[in-house]
Amino acid sequence: MGWFDFIRSPGGNAVETLHIPLFPLNTVLFPGGIQPLKIFEQRYLDMAAVCLKEDSPFGICLIDAGSEVGEAAVPHPIGTLASIANWEMEQLGILMIDAVGSRRFRILDHEVGANRLLMATVELLTEPTVGLPQNRERLLPLLQRVVNDLGPARMPEPHRYDDAAWVGYRLTEVLPVQNLAKQKLLELDDPLARLEILEKFLDQRKLLD
Repeated sequence: MGWFDFIRSPGGNAVETLHIPLFPLNTVLFPGGIQPLKIFEQRYLDMAAVCLKEDSPFGICLIDAGSEVGEAAVPHPIGTLASIANWEMEQLGILMIDAVGSRRFRILDHEVGANRLLMATVELLTEPTVGLPQNRERLLPLLQRVVNDLGPARMPEPHRYDDAAWVGYRLTEVLPVQNLAKQKLLELDDPLARLEILEKFLDQRKLLD
């Protein structure tokens, strides 16, 4: 199964699982998003080297307790798989990468390795494909302006303006709100519920046309 395995849930359904290193951060990565990262701790340099060599993913989670540097932090249970799209090391010991988000996951269990790197068994979460409802299309002009302002480096094509999940993720990642609020929106399984919350928030601040 490559990097993936399947286990059986108590209900008898197949659950797609993955064993990955975790990179807890003070930021939230969303599926389809890009997060530039500056890596200098040896544990994450080693992690990135393995991921590049084996073309394997790692997980980005918002920190629940602890800090990015030093002892292993406690992550929130829902995170996003990330792969390395671009990298450069202009200075020895400092690696710059672009982490690209793919699927959401839930941490089933985790442990701290000898090098203080968190390793976790995660359950990959299904992402329902839902079209953007007509009554939420008023969100698009704002998102289109944001996409144009940020450019293709931050908002690469394809721009899926007809996909409720894609629209919700792109709006959430640029919202001027605390990371915990973004985390709660990441954890929602229903993309339409996410859009409803976003529309109310933007309406209250008179950010919609």
